Amino acid sequence: MLNAAMLKSIDGGQTFERIKNPHGDQHDLWINPDNPGNRILGNDGGACITFNGGESWSSQSNQPTGQFYRVIADNRVPYYIYGGQQDNSAIAIGSRPGADNSPIQYYRVAGGESAFLAFDPEDPQLIYGGSYQGNISVYDHKTKTTKDIMAYPQIGLASLPRKMKYRFNWNAPIVASAQEPEVIYHAANVVMKTINEGQSWEVISPDLTRDEPRKQERGGGPFTNEGAGGENYNTISYMVASPHSYGELWVGTDDGLVHLSKDDGRSWQEITPPDVGEALINSIEVSPHRKGAAYVVATKYKFNNLAPMIYYTDDFGENWVKLTNGIDPEHFVRVVREDKEQPGILYAGTEAGLYISTDFGSKWHRFQLNLPVCPVNDLFIRDNDLIAATSGRGFWVLDDLSVIQQSRNRLLSKKMLLFETAPVYLQKLPALKKGQSVKKYAANGMVIDYYLPDHIDSTTEVSLEILDMNGYLLRTYTNKKDTDYKEYEGGPPPLQVLSAKKGINRFYWDFRRETLSGVKDVFMMGDYRGSLVSPGKYLVRLTKGKEKQEVVINVLADPNLEVSTEDYIEQQEVLRSVDETVNKIHASANSLLAIDGQLDNLINYLQNVEGAESLVKIGKGVSLKIDNLVNNLVQPKQKTHQDVINFENSLNAELINLRTRAESHDPRISLGIKQRLEDLMEEWRQYEEVLESILEVDIVEFNEMYREKGIPALIVPGGKASNP
Repeated sequence: MLNAAMLKSIDGGQTFERIKNPHGDQHDLWINPDNPGNRILGNDGGACITFNGGESWSSQSNQPTGQFYRVIADNRVPYYIYGGQQDNSAIAIGSRPGADNSPIQYYRVAGGESAFLAFDPEDPQLIYGGSYQGNISVYDHKTKTTKDIMAYPQIGLASLPRKMKYRFNWNAPIVASAQEPEVIYHAANVVMKTINEGQSWEVISPDLTRDEPRKQERGGGPFTNEGAGGENYNTISYMVASPHSYGELWVGTDDGLVHLSKDDGRSWQEITPPDVGEALINSIEVSPHRKGAAYVVATKYKFNNLAPMIYYTDDFGENWVKLTNGIDPEHFVRVVREDKEQPGILYAGTEAGLYISTDFGSKWHRFQLNLPVCPVNDLFIRDNDLIAATSGRGFWVLDDLSVIQQSRNRLLSKKMLLFETAPVYLQKLPALKKGQSVKKYAANGMVIDYYLPDHIDSTTEVSLEILDMNGYLLRTYTNKKDTDYKEYEGGPPPLQVLSAKKGINRFYWDFRRETLSGVKDVFMMGDYRGSLVSPGKYLVRLTKGKEKQEVVINVLADPNLEVSTEDYIEQQEVLRSVDETVNKIHASANSLLAIDGQLDNLINYLQNVEGAESLVKIGKGVSLKIDNLVNNLVQPKQKTHQDVINFENSLNAELINLRTRAESHDPRISLGIKQRLEDLMEEWRQYEEVLESILEVDIVEFNEMYREKGIPALIVPGGKASNP
């Protein structure tokens, strides 16, 4: 039997025992017909599996199954996402992984499972969060403590709503003023306001609901009363403070009314769309572009009516139009948000996924991409990302809406397009261990979107180049696979191949220069990736044949760092110097190894040539000199990662190791790094002299002696040497 707990009876229901499992509120159970001890249990924590009849269960901490009611984000870098999840806590989670890259990236904040959350997005030290029956608390980021600030504290559970001082919705709105974020509103059947962090609350509205006492009785019966708070009726279900004017408040109720105040609650006007009727006003979006414009979303699924209901006004509710053309008639809508950059681009979260409109809602289109088909309860836009709160699949983020904002009618063109992209902060994500994945996060780097009117195969080259503003080429990607690439232990990774499929393609530049070269079949302990660039503007160039498109992108410095432009300049000098030197070292080692291979073959040959003894001796001396130099530049004895503790690392690995230390998110170069780099570069200068001596003296002398002796090119086995 599935309830809040999971119960089991083996005597026809005469007695029950409780089966412990990872989470409460059970919803579904599958029993393997071939092995009854194998079961899958679904609850508000996700799914868990047992193979021993429930004695032990698998973890539920490894699956994105959160059921989030609402979503909001702050303006930190990276920004954090907040929401309350059904039968769980209210949490905050970074839009980028934390420094330790641990499986648990979130932390608890104020409120509970049904929380609205509110705060100053510029300084989210205090987080206001709610829960059922009007409970509200404030979480202090600084002290990591939570304080109850309920306006009129009472348990509320199992109480009749008509007897309550305030009737709160299960998902009672909590909103911060956009102009004065220290002003917090909390809505019940009335709107309350605090200006002192919840120490006191002022009621600033009359009852804005239909206030029907007959609908404020017991929530269940005749056997069990369900009085947790979700049954409360005649409550305010949504509220928004206008981004345009302080005190402009839009309020919707769970019984179908919409009210507006333009004077911070001193007066109210009912502006309900005419054909809404009794319905749940689930969200209100005040247009970020136009005063007086708003989108109201209502639902009637609790009346078995699944029709979508979206209403739009551009005159503070004087007139309304319905905007549902193109939405499936059974996909009721929960939320609409307007794009912050492009007026008229709308995103709608429905019971079955996401829709988009590019014409102010006149026509809607499915916009699922890789988003699972699931209820989208809420949407929020931050840093030009679209954040979705889903029921059962956690938070999802559509990274960088630039391509959508710039696509209106342009994709009808037969020309290649390179889209402008939003500025991105230079951030360094934690390194991954082998086999580890952060697919739940966006790739670290700059989003580059481009459109190809037709599929392009590898016979035609498409290239994407990253240049600095002086025209210096930093990185090149193409759609051609490197057919000469050979993988070996401790060698460089394959070059990333540029997508050239028809339609919109998305690519991430990882802020790095060209990958470093390797030494064939020689292991190196270190990172072959090119070094990170500094904050600044860069040119992106997309080329196909004679077609060429260019855009300028902006990489921003992390505002959390207190560093100077000079710090970045000095860091870049170190990083570029190491990159260039390692490439020179590897090129030299490859040349020397190739020469040494030829020399070994010649020595083997000359040992059978009469009168070549002195030449063999000189050749062996040159070969030994080459071997000594190569072993100082690279370490051929290392074959695996374990060998780095057995055979001493050479100059290339020392330089790469130093670059890794210098490539800190904080660009300030320590004195130790400067001193070590100076010593390593002096070491390289000495080796360069040896290299020059080998190439310009030793090999030249060997070749001259070879010619002087007139040694034949071919030897007949068992016979005399002969000239060809």
